[in-house]
Amino acid sequence: MTDSNAMREVMQAYMRAVEAMNRGQWRQAQQLVGQVEKHAPNHGGVHFIAGVSALQLQQLPLAIEHLEKAARYGPDRADYSAQYARALAISGHQREAVAVADAAIGLASADATTWDTLGVVYTLANLHRQAADAFRKAVELAPDNANLRFNLATSFMQYGEIGLAEREYEICAEIDPTYWRAYMGLSQLRTQTRENNHIERVAKLLQDHLQDVDARLYLNLSLAKEFEDFGEYPTAFDHYTRGKAAHRSRVGYSSERDAAVFDAIRRYFDGLEVSAASGAESDEPIFVFGMPRSGTTLTDRILSSHSAVHSAGELDNFGTALQRVAGSALRSLPDVISRLGPGFSDWARLGNSYLESTRPGTGGAPHFVDKLPHNFLYAGFIAQALPRAKLICLRRDPMDTCLSNFRQLFALESIDHAYSFDLLDTGRYYLRFDRLMRYFQQMMPGRILDLHYEQLVNAQENTTRALLEFCGLPWEEGCLSFERNQAPAATASMVQVRAGMNASSLHRWKRYGTQMEGLRRLLEEGGVDVG
Repeated sequence: MTDSNAMREVMQAYMRAVEAMNRGQWRQAQQLVGQVEKHAPNHGGVHFIAGVSALQLQQLPLAIEHLEKAARYGPDRADYSAQYARALAISGHQREAVAVADAAIGLASADATTWDTLGVVYTLANLHRQAADAFRKAVELAPDNANLRFNLATSFMQYGEIGLAEREYEICAEIDPTYWRAYMGLSQLRTQTRENNHIERVAKLLQDHLQDVDARLYLNLSLAKEFEDFGEYPTAFDHYTRGKAAHRSRVGYSSERDAAVFDAIRRYFDGLEVSAASGAESDEPIFVFGMPRSGTTLTDRILSSHSAVHSAGELDNFGTALQRVAGSALRSLPDVISRLGPGFSDWARLGNSYLESTRPGTGGAPHFVDKLPHNFLYAGFIAQALPRAKLICLRRDPMDTCLSNFRQLFALESIDHAYSFDLLDTGRYYLRFDRLMRYFQQMMPGRILDLHYEQLVNAQENTTRALLEFCGLPWEEGCLSFERNQAPAATASMVQVRAGMNASSLHRWKRYGTQMEGLRRLLEEGGVDVG
């Protein structure tokens, strides 16, 4: 074969790889570009295709390796740098991700997709003002793109700009009437009334698209929320059940998988003496965790209303740091624990690795709040790695907790919330959470503050004073006015926390009557006092 023929075949393979990437055929793109790489090892486009394909296939170390080379060999390509930043952010390397994203902004080649990617990077780094700016520029460049409009609307929600968010959701639905998430966004923006709601519109869309699983998921949840606003709880519950069931069949959820995670944690700490002598010295972090929808966002807002505390948002960094020090290529916690081994002793390295990974978003205030709910899985490891950090576990009425998790639609790709598509699966997960937290309280008494949501609501000042005292913070009156906190809220509670303290969600489960009896029996049989 002549050199010209060989080069022609390489170019053809490269073009087929580009086409496969554009079609979303990631494995094919990866295989094709692998054939090209040995002939063009310094070609930015080759590494870009390889990196994006690896990222989509969740091969994060490989994605970072290729996208770093893509950015290095294509220094003028903002899209290469943006995807590199995205891979870093998803992998928990927030500091590096932000630096790469900031550099990409200065490149003239940024298009709408690149700005959108940069918005995602800043969102993952909890830099929501920068994220909103990036999403806005994306929309300016491609105003008829529904997905960009949706991202901008959600960004506005995080800042409490409800009117602007509503406008963007409506434009999103106008551009693409089948962009089902937009309707759920509209329903959740505010309390709907019988005079002003979306029920007729959404019900008609649902009837016309019953064969579409995503339509059944999002539109049923939209209807459930609005019927709930009217006080029609049985109807709302039926829609929650139908919507969640539509997606549950695609999840492939296994309660045994979650059981293996909790069992692995217990086995690791059985017989292990928790010591405060070997970890990192910093007292910066305040970890707020617990079952989702139990008051973690409320607690974060109270604490970050203090002049000495910054809200860092929901950081995935500790789990990533643990994975790194364990040398595990998998994010599976049982695998990480297995590779960590019972003889692990370099807790200070783990603690310092976590702290470093939170920069530059942290470090500007004496303390920061990391309020990732599922950090309760890492409570024992956090206590070892950061012995001076404060650990706060939110507790809420078990029935209300389970119902609220079932009502909420978490990120569909999140395995941490896979239980939430069935009410009884949620109950089983709660039982495992409850047993694990009781175990940690026995193992390290006084190390974790159990903070009860109902006490925050019913005795706000006294409970807030006790919370600040536990954190070693002097009293500040502003912590009682957390609704004035201007920091963005990027969680499921983003609308509620701006409304101030109220008791409207207490004992919500009782409004559903007999529809909650199965959950009640499950929890009681599991040893939980339902009351």
